[in-house]
Amino acid sequence: MLVAKRRRIKRRDSLFRLGYSEGRRLGGCQAMVERTPVYPQMIDCRVLFIPQGFQAIDGGVAEALQRCTKECLIGTPETMLETAAAFRPDFMLVMNGLHVFPPDHFEQVQNIRALGIRTGIWFADDPYFTEETSVIALQYDVVFTHEMSCVSFYRSLGAEHVHYMPLGVDEQIFRPRRVDFQYDVCFIGSGFWNRVELFDQLAPFLADKKVMIAGGHWNRLKRTDLLGKFIRDGWMEPTETVNYYNASKIVINLHRPSEMGMDNKNTYRQSAMSINPRTYEISACGTLQLTDIRDDLGNHYRPGYDLETFENADELKAKINYYLKHSMQREHIAWRGVHTTRQNHTFTSRIPKLLNFALS
Repeated sequence: MLVAKRRRIKRRDSLFRLGYSEGRRLGGCQAMVERTPVYPQMIDCRVLFIPQGFQAIDGGVAEALQRCTKECLIGTPETMLETAAAFRPDFMLVMNGLHVFPPDHFEQVQNIRALGIRTGIWFADDPYFTEETSVIALQYDVVFTHEMSCVSFYRSLGAEHVHYMPLGVDEQIFRPRRVDFQYDVCFIGSGFWNRVELFDQLAPFLADKKVMIAGGHWNRLKRTDLLGKFIRDGWMEPTETVNYYNASKIVINLHRPSEMGMDNKNTYRQSAMSINPRTYEISACGTLQLTDIRDDLGNHYRPGYDLETFENADELKAKINYYLKHSMQREHIAWRGVHTTRQNHTFTSRIPKLLNFALS
């Protein structure tokens, strides 16, 4: 009886500490959210938007277009010509133009341009598919890319109007929220080879921690004996991803490799200099992000201030250790990450800039 009572007391105290810590985290996050309301800037135009089928980006762009324009209609890759002919927008924005687009994609776009409708493509997977995007880019009036290195590349191919346009976050989905479970460390994303190599190195270090690893291709790991219990195989929807980001003390972000053949079609071997959309999404949730370094990271965030960085497995282990033990420092960086992201990196702030380029 005495042992059982002690266990109940210990569990009660543990739950109290967890609840107190989570309440403090959310309180700080909410203060940042209230300090940074997101206001749309109106652009007087009508837009046809063609999504790519990836909700985390499509939903944020569509909502921002609807908030920032006189009228926005959402179409489909299969029927964009028919929709454009009926709707007659000032501008048609196509997201990515890869993977789910039909064989008559280019023919539809040329017919839309023949109607006098200005067209634009926003590449979200650069530079990983230059074998295909090098052709797609020349079909449109305006090219937007989130990858800095690809601006000069598309211009060299003959595209006249090319602009660097970073991606962003849908702050309605990726936001601080309360969850009923908790992890020390989380990573969500496909098991590209550089990621697998990193987690194989981390395996002994992570083995005694509460860890979540989710995504495809994690059967490539060598150390499944230590990490297999942490892996959730397969795609995770954005609405569920948000819960795991919020449930984790630390979320790791490791960009995919850009080399040709490393799960990529980067035939032109363009370098990867720009941060991925996950950078914005993690920080928007109010959790500490530990990310590898891309060239343009400092243009968007301040390492050590609103997120943290690492260059190798040893540095990553040292910083995980430190921030698991120093909750206040961890939370302060995460709170500032929420503020920076909502202030500068929502799709609502990106879209007016994109449309001003597109219509000028």
